[in-house]
Amino acid sequence: MKTARQAARQRRRRHRLMVGTTVALAAAGVVAALVMALLPDRGTDGASVAVAPAAGTPARATPPTGTPSPTGTPTATGSPTPKASANTRSKRPSAASTPRAARTRSTTASSAGRIRPGTTYPGVATAYEAGDGDGACGFGPSDDMMIAAMNTTDYETSRACGAYVRVRAANGASITVRITNECPLPCAPGQLDLSQQAFAKLADLKVGRIPITWSLVSPSTSQTVSIRYKTGSNPYWCGIQAIGHRNPVARLEVHTGSGWRQLPRTSYNYFISADGSGCGSTIRITDIYGERLTVSGIALRPNVVQPTRVQFARH
Repeated sequence: MKTARQAARQRRRRHRLMVGTTVALAAAGVVAALVMALLPDRGTDGASVAVAPAAGTPARATPPTGTPSPTGTPTATGSPTPKASANTRSKRPSAASTPRAARTRSTTASSAGRIRPGTTYPGVATAYEAGDGDGACGFGPSDDMMIAAMNTTDYETSRACGAYVRVRAANGASITVRITNECPLPCAPGQLDLSQQAFAKLADLKVGRIPITWSLVSPSTSQTVSIRYKTGSNPYWCGIQAIGHRNPVARLEVHTGSGWRQLPRTSYNYFISADGSGCGSTIRITDIYGERLTVSGIALRPNVVQPTRVQFARH
């Protein structure tokens, strides 16, 4: 049976154990709290670290979706940005700003097509029976029959019509002919189909085919340019033709209420206003050297050759 002193000792021992345990638990809690406080918070800092690179540095450049063009440079989004030249493009002059002089010099470069000044072209010459000299260019009969048909490639939808070319044969003979017709396939690029009268000045007609070289010339002439409206022309549709020009015509324009309008050219050498715009108004023609001739007072009279007082300069 325990004595009173032993019971007291046991009570004091249990009290010390309880206090020690409580202190140890409290210390462990403090340490755990400190450890948790020092660890990074994965719910905040961890997310920002993962997102920051994506927001600040793109992983791959995105190619533009637009297609580059001469008048636009694609941006990063693909939207074309106009260059300065797009805003400085020359505009058609209005009626108020158009000079009234009959002869002006264009500020544009040469408008030559395949047949260019200062260029010698090799080819062959053949001969055909030209009749009265009329042909695809629609100029009508020829006075001297020194004419030729240009191969389809160099005819270039009638751009060659009215051009004067100097033709040279291997034997040294040469002639100047005017292009009044088209020579379809199998005429090859560089080939000229001369009238029999013109071919005979270079070689015997029996030869049939000879090697040649030819080049564009701007001959001396006392003739002035004439204008003709096509048969069937009226205030609602018209075709316009220039005749007797020294140099090939590159462009024909008519004056309308909104300024000058360039007309499209046909293979039969007329410039067409399909809606009648400018029919019967002032006409402006430009040669391949950029010279402009302005012609006014031409009546809307179909199939009538109406002479002017102007001619392109010689080159």
